[in-house]
Amino acid sequence: MAARTLRVLAWVMGLACTAIGLFHVVAGNLAIPGEADAGATVDSLGRFLGAVFAGYGTAWLWAARQDPVPARVVRWLAAVFLLGAAGRLLSLAVHGWPHWFQVVPTVIELVLPPVFLCLANADERAFRERSGEGAGVSPGAG
Repeated sequence: MAARTLRVLAWVMGLACTAIGLFHVVAGNLAIPGEADAGATVDSLGRFLGAVFAGYGTAWLWAARQDPVPARVVRWLAAVFLLGAAGRLLSLAVHGWPHWFQVVPTVIELVLPPVFLCLANADERAFRERSGEGAGVSPGAG
């Protein structure tokens, strides 16, 4: 059950991040609540970071397609997501509360990484059980 949960969450994370990133690339400032008139600098930064976020989502999709889902990759991707939350919290401390819509992703970025960290080994563990633990089969072989 945990292995399936990990795989589904990784797929959802990958699809959501890729879609959000591509939306930022296409929409520019219009994708940032309250910042439609922020100017060329913010637009350029937002579109660039949108492409990076789409790439991050693609990394989640890659991980979700592996058999087993690699725990090390899940841990790294969860850590990057948590780092994003830390950046948002730093912004909150320095500049105050953002547009309410930005609070929602902050909560998600604080809640999901611990979930992914708890589930990180689930698919590798299930893989070992399916292949016969101790039979000399390593995760990802084949």
